[in-house]
Amino acid sequence: MRFSTWNQGPLRGAITAAALLAAGAGVARADDPQADAPLPRMVRMSDERQRTQWAHPEARGAIFREASRYSARVGRLRLRTEDRFPEVYIVLRQYTDSNFQKWLEVRIPGRPNGRKGWVRRETLGTLRTNTQQLVVNRTMLRATLYDGGRRVWSARVGIGAAGTGTPAGRYYVREKFTFQNAPVYGTRAIGTSAYAPGLSDWPNGGVIGIHGTDQPGLIPGRVSHGCVRVRNKALKGLYRRIRIGTPIQIR
Repeated sequence: MRFSTWNQGPLRGAITAAALLAAGAGVARADDPQADAPLPRMVRMSDERQRTQWAHPEARGAIFREASRYSARVGRLRLRTEDRFPEVYIVLRQYTDSNFQKWLEVRIPGRPNGRKGWVRRETLGTLRTNTQQLVVNRTMLRATLYDGGRRVWSARVGIGAAGTGTPAGRYYVREKFTFQNAPVYGTRAIGTSAYAPGLSDWPNGGVIGIHGTDQPGLIPGRVSHGCVRVRNKALKGLYRRIRIGTPIQIR
């Protein structure tokens, strides 16, 4: 009985504490700088339908194939578009590595279409949110703008003719500008991240634009060199509503 009573006294508490410390030697302490270190993690930034994040570049940083400075480089960020507007990059995902370095996966404007890559977070500026999506249906010859999932604009369009088709894929709005004395393009244009696959010798490298026309009777139809043509009155409505960074699905 005395042994049992003694074993429950202060000495037993000291022994138990020592055992717990030994067993917990691998547990991070409150003063351990690694105690709150996050594991590498991936966060989705855009669904390209109702929530899309985009940014202007802060520097001509490298674009990597993977989220690592040891990965192969696939290009560099551009500060300006071909028309000298601030360049735009849609951000698809964010990755935080074990060294607390944040990386952003972006869509890359340029030929070939559809490229993606990773950049350091600090090479892009403030992230902005876009709630729109423009869908161009090449079968129905119709473009539709959604905002928050709700249709806010729709019109029949002209697309690329045989041999110079409008390329399917996921793109986005990079610039908006107006024309003077260029009736073939109407009075307004919206520049995208899509490029005509076979027309690299065209002005500005063959960027696919959404613009007006001086031949409205050809719409709807397959009549262009790859651009999306819209009757001038309808384009005016789209131009007023659509925002920079709006994702575009051409299907």
